[in-house]
Amino acid sequence: AVETAEERGLAHRTLVDYLHRLVGEKLESPGDDLLSALAERIRAGELTRAGAAAMGVLLLLGGHETTANMISLGALILLDHPDQLARVRDTDDPAVVTAAVEELLRYLSIVHLGRRRTALEDIEIGGRTIRAGDGVILLGELANRDPAVFPDPDRLDITRNARLHQAFGAGTHHCVGQPLARMELQVIYPTLFRRIPTLRAAEAVDRLPFKYDAVVYGLHALPVTW
Repeated sequence: AVETAEERGLAHRTLVDYLHRLVGEKLESPGDDLLSALAERIRAGELTRAGAAAMGVLLLLGGHETTANMISLGALILLDHPDQLARVRDTDDPAVVTAAVEELLRYLSIVHLGRRRTALEDIEIGGRTIRAGDGVILLGELANRDPAVFPDPDRLDITRNARLHQAFGAGTHHCVGQPLARMELQVIYPTLFRRIPTLRAAEAVDRLPFKYDAVVYGLHALPVTW
């Protein structure tokens, strides 16, 4: 079911409150973990406890939620493209897996967070004029389906060069965790399909519960069998 704005707000506040308490525990009893590192910044006067809790939310969403959803969505897409799945599963060439991961990142674009901006002056882009004062939403998922950059963009093709995708953003706004995310995905897909070569979805795609209302797109569940 699609959550209401009130339900989403309550869930966010509950998560922030939980991490605020957890940061307090790390202040009292630090360990070898990220929250303890944030707690050290509080002791050094570089960060407030509320700021550390907010950073904890960001780390959870960026470091876990994105990759977890990408794994299940990518697995589903590969299951729907058995010839390309076989290439990922059977190859001994790391370059093949690397290219496959980049194409899956482009094709799925799971972070649906448009950058909202206001034009400060008239500007022409792509033959269209944006007037001063107009609001603009920049969607990375649309950039990843730009036919001028990716021919036949709605087709999954793990042999294409997809490194120009915007799944991690670009420039000063790129995702700092992208090397780790890439490594995780490059390990998980071939490992999963080699260990369970008969893996298949247990439900038709049109019956699966997708996160249509979430910032991080994904599946609420992916029933499988083998």
